[in-house]
Parts: sequence; structure tokens; C-alpha cells
Amino acid sequence: MHIRNAWYVAAMSNEVADKPLGRTICNHNLVLYRGKGDKIAAIEDFCPHRGAAMSLGYVEDGELVCGYHGLRMGPDGNTLSMPKQRTDRFPCTKSFPVEEKYGFIWVWPGDKAVAAETPVPTFHWAESDDWAYGGGHYHIKCDYRLMIDNLMDLTHETYVHSTSIGQKEIDETPVKTRMEGDQVITERYMSDIKAPPFWQMAMGFQGLDKDADVDRWQICRFNTPSHIMIDVGVALAGNGGFEAPAEKRAGSVVVDFITPETDENMHYFWGMARNFQAQDAELTDKIREGQGGIFAEDLEVLEAQQRNLSRYPDRDLLKLDIDAGGVQARRLIDRAIKAEQESA
Repeated sequence: MHIRNAWYVAAMSNEVADKPLGRTICNHNLVLYRGKGDKIAAIEDFCPHRGAAMSLGYVEDGELVCGYHGLRMGPDGNTLSMPKQRTDRFPCTKSFPVEEKYGFIWVWPGDKAVAAETPVPTFHWAESDDWAYGGGHYHIKCDYRLMIDNLMDLTHETYVHSTSIGQKEIDETPVKTRMEGDQVITERYMSDIKAPPFWQMAMGFQGLDKDADVDRWQICRFNTPSHIMIDVGVALAGNGGFEAPAEKRAGSVVVDFITPETDENMHYFWGMARNFQAQDAELTDKIREGQGGIFAEDLEVLEAQQRNLSRYPDRDLLKLDIDAGGVQARRLIDRAIKAEQESA
């Protein structure tokens, strides 16, 4: 089950250019395309004539054209024309609220009236020229909540990411979980340690001694429906850690937009936003490449985990203190779904 009345990232803006894109979001098969004035549109991927996938068609003069028999459709799902046919009684195809913001295409799978009153979430790193962002997209064969569990408990870094961001001190340092309004926060602070390879690289970009002792932080923030922003970084030891001045630290925000595709598949839009050397495009590419490799290490783990859970659906899983962030996030999701069901 998924929260319906929420904005989900459905695609990166550069995924939808001159051709339509078919994508499933929360069990809805959609086609995304650019209509007149380059305005993004999202409608059900279904031609009312014979049920063909509109995503296999093309866009001409801002109209979506079915690649089967040439039916033309507008962004509201209404048929505009079809060769040698009267279309005034053709059924309307469902359309979805859609917005383009921050280089992402956002879709609302629920009530249109609620969408009209709910703005797309805002993020400070996306609205300032002092920040740079680079990221990508993975399709993962697992329940989206498994990725939430993964990101709200970074203890796994010691084992899954041992050659990049993992280190034994993560295991040895307690994690704290708390609620701040409707946000779940898990945080871990490590003092007087050596930086792992990825952060040694980042320190080098900042002109810091990569061999120096550092204070390291991991602050994970979950918001419904499934967005997680993680403050991560290191600072030269004894300079205030997360609060250290810019010249003493290397930090960033790990950006995680987790979008359900079906009950056992998901889209993962990952990236990193940083507020140092923001104009260095080469550095952005290098960090994106490194981060993409790190996140790829999670895929095999999560997909195998999903296969196990599907194979043994009656087995209970343990809930330890390190799982508290994921457990609280799931409670928020369940509460929102229940409220939607009751209001319906």
C-alpha cells in the first residue's frame, strides 16, 4: 500500500525530452511527455481506442500521438482527433497532477483537489546557487519501504560499503532516533576517527589534510511519503563537528527520493548536494560517479532481501534499536494510508 495524496518524483527532467516516457508510479501506468510550450503532462498510458500504450507513440505539435492508429490526445486525457474518425464521444483517459521543479518531474497519484492545495516540497539545497547537485536513477526490484529501512539505519555501511564510506566506528557509535513534528530523525556522531576513503577524497577537494583525525556525522531525516535527506560529512577533529566552519569541514546532503512503482518494485532517485566548490562541474561528475557506485552496492542486498521476504512471508523480523528510524517511518506511512482510507 502507498500514500496516494502526495507528490512523488516520477522522473528526472532530462528523461523526458522529445519522446514520451512510460513509467509506473504507485501501481498507475503513466506516460509523461512535453506538450505545448514544453509543459510536462502525465496521463494514463492507455489509448481509448484499442488499449495501446501511448508511451510507444510520439509527440507532434505538442500533442501525444498513439503509435498504433494515430489517435491524438491532449494533456487532460481527452482525444483531440483520429484519422477518419469522429472522436467527440471517445472516453477520457485519466490525467494526473504533475509539476516540474528542481530538475525533477513530480506526479500526484491521488485526489486532484488535494493536489491543487499542496505545493511540491521545497529543499534549501535546490534553491541556492551556493549548492551543486548531481545524481541519478535506479530501478530496484524491492518494496520501497526496504530502501527506507536501509537509509534510516546506516549501520550497514560498515559491511556493504566497506571500501568507500564504511568503517567500524559506525558500528561502535550509538544511533539516536527522535521525532521532530512529522519528521523522523536518526543521528550518529563519531569523534576523533580517521575518515573513510570517500571522505578522504572530499577532504582533499577542500584542501584539508586527508590523514587528519576528524569528527563525522550522519543525520537522516525522513518525510512522507518517502523522501529522505541525509546530512553527512566530516570536520577536522575538535572544530565543532557538524557545526564546524566551512574551511574546517567537508559535508553534503545525500538526496533520496524513493518512489513506489508496484508493491515489490521501486524507483530510486539518488544524488548528493554540496555547498563547496559548487561551480566545479567536473567535481560534480566525479562525486556522482563515486556515489552511484556506492548505491549500486545496495541493489543486490535489497533485491535478495525482497526475494527472501516474498518466499517467507510469515516470518517475523527483529526490531532492534538501530531499526528505530525505519520503524517510525513505517508508522508515519501506515498512519497516512489509514487516514486516506477513512476519509474515502
